[in-house]
Amino acid sequence: MLDSIVINNFTIIDRNHIEFNPGMTALTGETGAGKSILLDAIKLVLGDRADSDTVKSGADKADITVGFDLTSREQARHWLKQNELDNDGECLIRRVVQANGRSKAFINGTPATLNQLKILGEMLVDLHGQHEHQSLQKPLVQQQLLDGMLADQDLLTETRYRFAEWKQLAELKAQALDQSAEKQQRIDLLKLYTRELQELDLKVGEFQDLQDEYNRLSHAGQIMQSMSSIIGDLYEQEDFNIQSRLSACSLLLQQLTELDSSLGEPDELLKNALIQIEEAASELRSYHDNIDLDPARLDWLNNRINEAQGLARKHQLDADQLPEFMQNLELELEQLQLSEQDIEKIDERLNAAEQQYLSSARQLSDMRKETALKLSGQISAEMQTLGMQGGQFEIQLTRDENPQHFSRDGVDKIVFLVSANPGQPLKPMSRVASGGELSRISLAIQVILSESSLIPTLIFDEVDSGIGGGIAEVVGRKLRQIALNRQVFCVTHLPQVASQAHHHYQVTKTKTDSTTTTEVVTLDQQQRLEEIARMLGGMTITNQTRAHAQEMLDSVV
Repeated sequence: MLDSIVINNFTIIDRNHIEFNPGMTALTGETGAGKSILLDAIKLVLGDRADSDTVKSGADKADITVGFDLTSREQARHWLKQNELDNDGECLIRRVVQANGRSKAFINGTPATLNQLKILGEMLVDLHGQHEHQSLQKPLVQQQLLDGMLADQDLLTETRYRFAEWKQLAELKAQALDQSAEKQQRIDLLKLYTRELQELDLKVGEFQDLQDEYNRLSHAGQIMQSMSSIIGDLYEQEDFNIQSRLSACSLLLQQLTELDSSLGEPDELLKNALIQIEEAASELRSYHDNIDLDPARLDWLNNRINEAQGLARKHQLDADQLPEFMQNLELELEQLQLSEQDIEKIDERLNAAEQQYLSSARQLSDMRKETALKLSGQISAEMQTLGMQGGQFEIQLTRDENPQHFSRDGVDKIVFLVSANPGQPLKPMSRVASGGELSRISLAIQVILSESSLIPTLIFDEVDSGIGGGIAEVVGRKLRQIALNRQVFCVTHLPQVASQAHHHYQVTKTKTDSTTTTEVVTLDQQQRLEEIARMLGGMTITNQTRAHAQEMLDSVV
């Protein structure tokens, strides 16, 4: 249930803090007062896109916080817990919009995404707009409304999954059969490129090894000369070498250690140094003896490095990227050169996927027919109470199993048919001309959908436009009846509807020379009487209109 809303600097609202209650709440006000601003604020908090116009002129940001009571909303509580957004059953959703249009969102104080706001909002609020009768003429909206009433939503999900499998295979087959000149040109180019790369046959990591070996061989003479000098100094020069001098020092220190044992540690260090010098000299001698002064090998390395660098420049790559590049080209070429046998395998998989899709789609169609029959009867009955005696509503389903017309939502073509008066033939809603009739049919549909909805808060934004008189009173009673089990908000201009509400809020606009401000205020019984009278009589309120307003309020059951 929607508990409260705090609005700061939103469009033309400075600040408003409103507490809400269960039951039916009416929102009324003069034309142009901004009755829908409160709903716009709620929609913004629940994930609508924001822009700079959202922020009140002169303010640096708009800040809206909405509180919900989740006592009876196990699904929402579970979702919050799963997303680590729960706070001991509390649910506070906040949206802050900067003057530059950027915004931030928070759920229970934790930053949240717009998608998270939308997902949570769909569990908490169901909003029926004043222009819904226009969207109801669209085939996609009609299909979505019917599917929303299905008992098994998993079947719709399975059909969409089966369609995705079938479509992927159909596209793969089309690609395999594509023998266009552009494709053949690409194949020829890939063959040329892969042949060049295969002839080079450069392995992963090989280019760096080639460069290392080339550097070593190209400086072999310098390395051998320096190496001979080092080995001589360390070990092999007869007149002087480090090893012999160090050995003499070690022998002398060993003798001194016998006279003073504290020299034992330096003696040990000197012996270790002697061992390390001998090992170093041995390894250097081995390295020196194995240096290859092969000019032919050096020439081969130079040519291979130049070939690799040439191909790398051609493809605008680093040379060490060539092996991976060749693998990618070979894979692309393989995909473009699917054999006839591959196409046959795809055909087999495609046929199997088509049968699986049709199986799910046919089950979905059967469920839709059953639901459509039930829903058609309920809406037709609702139309009788809305001043359309003898009117009929029917949901027509036509199967189309032509693969060219397959869709993710099945094989059904769904059309809402209406007959507004007795004796008139059923026609598609898109061809019903009367705006008033469309409004009432739309309202009948929304009443049925809302009665079956499990969402705790329902908002009706001037869905009663185009009706009046006794029908308006019927609409008000229906909304009040729905509010016995759920929280209902209704933005309305009809006193017959507003008088049925358990709670009443008035939207007022105040203008000065420099500013315009809208405020939402709670009405007490006397203020409510005056507001109903205003809705009945306009600007001039008489005792007669007050009496009529009181009569309307007293007649509420």
